[in-house]
Amino acid sequence: MVVFIARRLLYMILTLFIISIVSFVMIQAPPGDALTAEIQRLRSIGNNVSQDQIDALKTRYGLGDPVMVQYGKWIGGFVKGDFGQSFTYRQPVNTLIWGRLGLSVMLAGGALIIAWLIAIPIGVYSATHRYSLPDYIITLFQFMGVAVPEFLLALVVLVFAARFLGADVGGLFSAQYQDAPWSGAKFVDFLKHLWIPLVVISASSTAWLTRVMRANLLDVLNQQYVQTARAKGVLERRVIWKHAARNAVHPLIMALGTTLPVLISGEAIVSIVLNLPTTGPLYLQALLNQDMYLAATLLMFLSMLLIVGNLLADIALAWVDPRARSAE
Repeated sequence: MVVFIARRLLYMILTLFIISIVSFVMIQAPPGDALTAEIQRLRSIGNNVSQDQIDALKTRYGLGDPVMVQYGKWIGGFVKGDFGQSFTYRQPVNTLIWGRLGLSVMLAGGALIIAWLIAIPIGVYSATHRYSLPDYIITLFQFMGVAVPEFLLALVVLVFAARFLGADVGGLFSAQYQDAPWSGAKFVDFLKHLWIPLVVISASSTAWLTRVMRANLLDVLNQQYVQTARAKGVLERRVIWKHAARNAVHPLIMALGTTLPVLISGEAIVSIVLNLPTTGPLYLQALLNQDMYLAATLLMFLSMLLIVGNLLADIALAWVDPRARSAE
């Protein structure tokens, strides 16, 4: 197991290194940069910017260096915890990302937990009641959950919550708690707003994982060891949950590698629609403004979340299924 984890960690470091190079170069690929856009804005409102001031700003932000030199300085600072300066917000990147990154992790993690808690029992019920009316209804909702885009579902839930439930929608806090210190009342207000993004983000993954669980369990129920357990007179409930469902869950663990990217990308889209203070809107603005240090840092951390999630999925699968370790 130790060798298995060590090999996965080496793959993770190599993958992050490649992602850092590709992302930094790709962010700088479009013509112009944040400094050029800022100079044009200042000149458009009548402020005269001299060449000496431009050269000083380029030196300050390291924009006069070749791309790979800029990358070397940025990645060196990244390893030390210095992510550079945001051109757009005129603040260190460190001060901009931590709170938003924490909320993104919380939303994606919460959506993943909700998806699993719903998908496993409903998938089992659907498989054990195949071709019944409840199975057809569940299948209909599965297809709808996979087919409807997150942004459209977010708009529908917003309208429903505001019109029929009288809920305060948009954002994660009411206006009176936006800048207030944390308290019991603010936490309750936070929970009142939290359910909408969690429902929207988890909907697609819940539908897909339910379908996967149903298909896996139908396959496992036809295996010889399940038929043997039934022939021995083991209770059907015990056959399903102790013998069949435990093995049917293995592909769901493997599916974490594909579920996490869907959740994180869905969180970014939903955050833009619902105006949530997470990494999604911040990353979009960084790309639009060509704020390379902010955009590259956010992309690195989001990539790290995905890779660490895949690593944890591999470890969990190796733990429950020794064949995964022996395959290495």
